[in-house]
Amino acid sequence: MSNTHLAILKKPYLDAIIDGSKTVESRLLKGRFPPFGHINPGDKLFFKQSSGPVRATATAAAVKSFENLTPAKIAEIKSKYNKYILGSNEYWKSKSDSSFCVLVRIESVKLIKPVWIDKKDWRAWVVLTNEKNFGLL
Repeated sequence: MSNTHLAILKKPYLDAIIDGSKTVESRLLKGRFPPFGHINPGDKLFFKQSSGPVRATATAAAVKSFENLTPAKIAEIKSKYNKYILGSNEYWKSKSDSSFCVLVRIESVKLIKPVWIDKKDWRAWVVLTNEKNFGLL
């Protein structure tokens, strides 16, 4: 069964997904929070700009998950995947104490007419359900 997700990104990262230069979305987490354990290839993604509208959709082409991370393992992930993630050094430094990582290779990115949704919580990733979907489903 496939899921649908809402991922919130800062504008430069969302712009890079839209222009095709960023092909992997990364989430480094301190706990087992979505998307860890909740995303699979074939899942649909909605991309929302932080403090802005939902601007694009895509499909999860591949998913890699890592746990029990150490600073050395995070450095290895950065070395191997950052050419697809486009994370700044500040980004990687801010995630150096993460325990979990999810990498989502994205494909079939499509711009949509911007949709403003009423999302007021701080979650940067939401698994949408029929009951809670911000009107996107």
